[in-house]
Amino acid sequence: MDDQYTFENKTYKDTYRHTTSHILAQAMKRLYPEVKLAIGPAIEDGFYYDFDSPQPFTPEVLEKLEAEMRKICKEKLRLERFELPREEALKFMEERDEPYKVELINDLPEDAVISFYRQGEFVDLCAGPHLDSTGRVKGNAIKLTSVTGAYWRGDSSRKMLQRIYGTCFPKKEELDAYLARIEEAKKRDHRKLGKELGLFTFMDEGPGFPFFLPNGMVLKNQLIDYWREIHKKAGYVEISTPIMLNQDLWHRSGHWDHYKDNMYTTVIDDVPFALKPMNCPGGMLVYKSQPHSYRDLPLRVGELGIVHRHELSGALHGLFRVRCFTQDDAHIFMTPDQVKDEIKGVAKLIDDVYSLFGFKYHMELSTMPEDHIGTDEQWEVATNGLVSALNELGKPYVINEGDGAFYGPKIDFHLEKAPEHAGDAVLTLENVTLKSERNPNKNILNQVSFSVHKGEILCVAGIEGNGQSELVRVIVGLLKQNSGKILLNGEDVSHAPIRYRNVHGLAHVPEDRHKYGLILDNTLEENLAMRKYFRKEFQNHGFIRFHKRRELAEELIEEFDIRSSEGAKSTARSMSGGNQQKAIVAREIDKDPELLVAVQPTRGLDVGAIEYIHRQLVAQRDEGKAVLLVSLELDEVMDVPDRILVMYEGEIVGELDPKKTTQEELGLYMAGAKRDEVKA
Repeated sequence: MDDQYTFENKTYKDTYRHTTSHILAQAMKRLYPEVKLAIGPAIEDGFYYDFDSPQPFTPEVLEKLEAEMRKICKEKLRLERFELPREEALKFMEERDEPYKVELINDLPEDAVISFYRQGEFVDLCAGPHLDSTGRVKGNAIKLTSVTGAYWRGDSSRKMLQRIYGTCFPKKEELDAYLARIEEAKKRDHRKLGKELGLFTFMDEGPGFPFFLPNGMVLKNQLIDYWREIHKKAGYVEISTPIMLNQDLWHRSGHWDHYKDNMYTTVIDDVPFALKPMNCPGGMLVYKSQPHSYRDLPLRVGELGIVHRHELSGALHGLFRVRCFTQDDAHIFMTPDQVKDEIKGVAKLIDDVYSLFGFKYHMELSTMPEDHIGTDEQWEVATNGLVSALNELGKPYVINEGDGAFYGPKIDFHLEKAPEHAGDAVLTLENVTLKSERNPNKNILNQVSFSVHKGEILCVAGIEGNGQSELVRVIVGLLKQNSGKILLNGEDVSHAPIRYRNVHGLAHVPEDRHKYGLILDNTLEENLAMRKYFRKEFQNHGFIRFHKRRELAEELIEEFDIRSSEGAKSTARSMSGGNQQKAIVAREIDKDPELLVAVQPTRGLDVGAIEYIHRQLVAQRDEGKAVLLVSLELDEVMDVPDRILVMYEGEIVGELDPKKTTQEELGLYMAGAKRDEVKA
């Protein structure tokens, strides 16, 4: 196979990175012979090795190790596999003073083959496989990325080791590209850029409604100038229609019957009005305001119209999904025989714009839906015109039967981008069982198993008292399960203490913010530092560095818009419920967690605060974090998550897609009415 010796071949990639982990261990023993070896596997993005060292591994140590690893690669040491009987293997590792390797050998099955790999003076217990030489590894394409703590064999009762993470590639250019992607991913988020560059912002007073700032208006006006220039060249005239029109118009246009749930309404002089969710009816009114001759056609009319649509809070995402935006709309009035040429002209205009900005796209033709207006003959004429235009363009397209707009067929120009999907599992529960203290014969949690992945919001829903609260307490370490495993980023933390879980990627927004989330009589500053006060940057030989704590508080207050009477000095008790919750969310998110567990995060909050919390959960998801939401609120359950698990009497009784289910169906699962169906 052509890709046999490339990273396209997963087996080769894992073997390459496993070999690199052994090179790291060899470099460690050369520079720091007193360090004891534990384990060093390949992982998705690279490799790691666990070490028992009397001294911490600083960035300077990592640099020295990288340099030594490059030397080992240049030495082109052969990797030679050999086997030993159990007793000889134990003696071999005992003589080398490697207690962790001795323990691993003792735990192997009696009939296990005990193999080792030798490279120069270095020997490691390992099942393999490995490359045949350290020279196969590109020394200048190795990067040690971080150091964390890790309990030996994931057991909190065992010694804490130091885990060095690294990555490697066959070519330095690939490593550089990988590191650049990682750095760029942090920089390119448009929400981050919008704040840093002063382009736009969002406020609690208008959730989902963007505020454009002076710098943002400069860019926006540049785009508008470009829009006007290309439309003028293409023969368009420009109009502007009101943002609010009589509700009767929306009934006549058909939008009310099909779109009323997404429209904002009001009453003026006892007459109902609606903010326009699209520009089309206003454009039709402009056309009918005066008579036209066939000689006037085609008439190309463009509008940059401000439209309002009610989007669910969980769907809001920066400027990509908002409740108010400027829509570039064009209405072309033409005779049937002009349809083909006009559609070709529109397609060219779209192609010119997309090409200028480097966008790739594919086209899709959607035909008459079951629920539509107009006659079949009108739909046939319109559809045939679109088909003819697409065929003459000579570009590929697909047909999406029955998915046209209710008022006509359409051609969609879909921008091509990487599909959003959940990544690796961050949290995994395997058959977790918790017995009742009052009744040992009853299980509060019964064989609960599920995973939460990077880039998704998973909601555990259910009627209160069905085990959700206990489930969370087990996950965060407040309760100890009777059986089963809890894995955090693949590490068994079933018996790890609360702080260990917090330090290793878990954040927790508790359901009772007064009892578990805040110390009410402490200041906002003290509460915001609760997760970080023990870190080196916040203390000096056990004494709090108060100026650092104050800096942290002020940063979080500004970033998360936490409002209080005396700023950082305010007591938590004196703050509103919404701002108390903001403080908890800010503190937990500031940890940059891999997993955010949020339990009833909007209970007792007003609409503005609810929207804010939802935006924060979605933002974490969009940054590739895993979010576990536990909620009793049906609207929240349907609105925010990507996936729903339903708990009933301590068991998972259903998994639902919020996009494909109804509140009624969800309610049946929560009440246990679907339990027998699931078990069957």
